[in-house]
Amino acid sequence: MSISQKFYIVKRPAGTCDILSGDGIAPDTKNPDIVKCWGPFDSSGEAIARRVGLIRAGQCRPR
Repeated sequence: MSISQKFYIVKRPAGTCDILSGDGIAPDTKNPDIVKCWGPFDSSGEAIARRVGLIRAGQCRPR
């Protein structure tokens, strides 16, 4: 039985968004380095596509 890895998009105070993997990142996490969190996503490809959409929608700044 394999454990599926989850991916999250997190918005940093600078306005950029990063993709993180793991179970430690959740929307209810009280981390001052995370302004907003989207996910979980089942694959890194899906998270990348969503991040591009967030950049186009003005929710995140490109690096």
